[in-house]
Amino acid sequence: MRRVSVKLALFATTTLAGAVPAMAQDAGGDIVVTARRTEERLQDVPISMAVFSQQQLTNKNIVSGADLATYTPSLSANSRYGSETATFAIRGFTQESFTSPSVAIYFADVVGPRAQGGTPGGNGAGVGQYFDLQNVQVLKGPQGTLFGRNTTGGAVLLVPERPTDVLEGYLEGSYGNYDMYRMQGVVNVPLSDTFKVRLGFDRQKRDGYLKNQSTRGPDAFGDVNYWAARLGILAELTPDLESYTLARFSHSDTNGVAGKMVTAAGCLGNMTTPTPGSTAQFLAPLGCKMITDAAARGDGYWDVAMSAANPFLKIDQWAVSNTTTWVVNDTLTVKNIASYQEFRQKQSFNIGSDDYAFPATTQFGAPSPYAGLPFTWVGLNPDSNFPNVSQWTATEELQIQGRTSDGKLNYVLGGYYEKSGPLNPFQGSLSPISYTTQIPIAPGISVPVLSSLSCTDIAAYQCTPINSLGVAGIPGLIQNSLTRYRYRNAGFFGQGTYKITDQFSVTAGLRYTMDKVAGQGGTRQAFFFAPNTPTFVCAAYPGRPAPSGENCLTNIAQKSNKPTWLIDLDYKPTPDMLVYAKYARGYRQGNVNASNTIPISWGPEKVEAYEIGVKTSFRGAVSGYLNLAAFYNDFSNQQLTANLIPDASIPNNTSSPAQAIVNAGKSRIQGIEVDGSINFSGLSIALGYAYLDTKLKSYSPPNFPGYLPPSTGANVGGPLPQSPKHKLTVTPTYTLPLDDSLGRISISGTYIYTAKQIALADSPVGVLPSSQLVNFNLNWNDVLGGPIDASAFVTNAFNEKYPVFVSGSFASIGSESIILGMPRMYGIRLRYRFGD
Repeated sequence: MRRVSVKLALFATTTLAGAVPAMAQDAGGDIVVTARRTEERLQDVPISMAVFSQQQLTNKNIVSGADLATYTPSLSANSRYGSETATFAIRGFTQESFTSPSVAIYFADVVGPRAQGGTPGGNGAGVGQYFDLQNVQVLKGPQGTLFGRNTTGGAVLLVPERPTDVLEGYLEGSYGNYDMYRMQGVVNVPLSDTFKVRLGFDRQKRDGYLKNQSTRGPDAFGDVNYWAARLGILAELTPDLESYTLARFSHSDTNGVAGKMVTAAGCLGNMTTPTPGSTAQFLAPLGCKMITDAAARGDGYWDVAMSAANPFLKIDQWAVSNTTTWVVNDTLTVKNIASYQEFRQKQSFNIGSDDYAFPATTQFGAPSPYAGLPFTWVGLNPDSNFPNVSQWTATEELQIQGRTSDGKLNYVLGGYYEKSGPLNPFQGSLSPISYTTQIPIAPGISVPVLSSLSCTDIAAYQCTPINSLGVAGIPGLIQNSLTRYRYRNAGFFGQGTYKITDQFSVTAGLRYTMDKVAGQGGTRQAFFFAPNTPTFVCAAYPGRPAPSGENCLTNIAQKSNKPTWLIDLDYKPTPDMLVYAKYARGYRQGNVNASNTIPISWGPEKVEAYEIGVKTSFRGAVSGYLNLAAFYNDFSNQQLTANLIPDASIPNNTSSPAQAIVNAGKSRIQGIEVDGSINFSGLSIALGYAYLDTKLKSYSPPNFPGYLPPSTGANVGGPLPQSPKHKLTVTPTYTLPLDDSLGRISISGTYIYTAKQIALADSPVGVLPSSQLVNFNLNWNDVLGGPIDASAFVTNAFNEKYPVFVSGSFASIGSESIILGMPRMYGIRLRYRFGD
């Protein structure tokens, strides 16, 4: 508590001179949002939401979805595989591996591309999207009657700047620690009164903050290296008809992220005992060695050790969309939104973030012929012919927006169609796997033996089988998974708001959704009885030869047809106050996983969502706003992870660690959200707060042959993952009272408190501790009255040491790594504007 008080005191005294409010609202709250697919004043929208302007995104150095989640109450991000592939959770509605997003990301009203592979692809939350935006809107709660894709948790809307009728633009450069540099540029050209073009780019590179202490692999992880480009074309074909085309591309190429090994069974106070004969019995001591070696080296908090020889994370994404709007008359508008997107991802790393070398002796104490050879528990690498993720997505949406002549009824009617499929014949991965098997050493006597591979070129199958017995003939294993997925989603929707009186309105919405997903995939196992000579069989059919992965393919499909709805009551006692109460049925489609040894499917989940809220604004010498929302969710048929650990007691069991998704959960989610700002005499203080009370009421997974009874990320009776009970952001801003000829100087800071939260309940370090982050910004706009803006920034000013997720490997290997949040980052920024 003393530590919290000291940081709060330092923060308050430093930032009472403090830049921009945390949320993109001015004193009157007159921010225009599109949360209901039409332009409305934020304070008139009966949805709990957070809105960020581009200036606020810049001040907070937000370049990815993971960054956005840091500053948004009720929004969390799973950065298990890096910020470029982070997935969102809102109010405890998480996206487990292989499931469709519970929070959809939209760019210019177009949902993010499908990206289903062995690890998450982010579904549109990656880097290269967060520049030259009007705002970012975070909508909380089910979005099932108006938005393209049904979600139970919410939606994040990224709204880009549109071309304007002014010749204008800017060029911006930033430089900071870890040799960070970032260049941005935008030019807006009105080629005629009716034809306008806007072109922009964003390029950032930064060294990694996770220093790699392994003798293999790169010097550091957690680096940034991306560039993005965007082109907007606005054609006003007639006074009533316009066509807006948007093309964008982003490319990211980094070393990826590595976890830090922090605990192992039987090591430094960890009293856990691995199951006899399990993989953990052999690997936990090696995890302990990593920990003791780090202590002997004097490693710092952000020092890691991962021995992947050539780890990388490469993502390419491009999209083109067109929005055509026809204003038929004063009461009717027709809008059509069409898009096409492609997403590719290649990734190579050790899933356990390990740095293993084979012991010098066998399990019976004799010198080992494999002493010192590097290996891993489970690796992930692209197939030599295919990326890990490779998918196209096309959407078509037609909206009819109208109102009656007396203005009492406003409505939106429409239809949505989405189709997605493979860009390559398959998407594939290669995974060397360490496993334990029973080996006879005498008549009637068998012992558990660890078998693995030491590889020089995984893609070319250049691997040597190694084992803890120190004898030849025990095969090492690479698992080769090939998959391809096809999605088809269609929906018809309508929503209308009727003004019973000038103060009282009723909104009702209905949607009928038809979803289908078909997966084709198979797992081929390559057994190495001798170096560099694999023998291929199908995992699901061990007796079947598999010269190609296509010999192992099976088909699996899942479809569902569901209605969703919304009923909302609004009351406005004054023009600056809105009181609302609503009930909604939320729905998220089922899905399939064709990469498991046994392909599986799961059905949709649903939620009954109840919310009451009040939004109020006040004006005058002291101005601001205060928004409150309370919500309750009854969550059923919940899509939860089943963590599958091979049963070592089964003779010759070559099942590998895996995850399945099951409709096995029921949960209760309730809470309160507060969003406010007060402004007076040049000082603005913005506040955001969320209280979350979540509970997993039941978990009833089926049994899986070859595996122990599965666990999930939460304990029955306990909170859901990624749902901290408290999250608070406070942003004071002070603008100095200077003459306009000097420019505008403002100083700001942001304090973010996040309470402890569950990452994985079945891990000894699965409860993430609370964290406190403090950021500062100094902005000098219109320097000396000129078109130059300068700023200095620091994030995580007090160098808080905090984990953001865990690797989830303890049940399999008896050791666990944590994924580390970023250390202190600082730098300067300079922007030159022209034409405005």
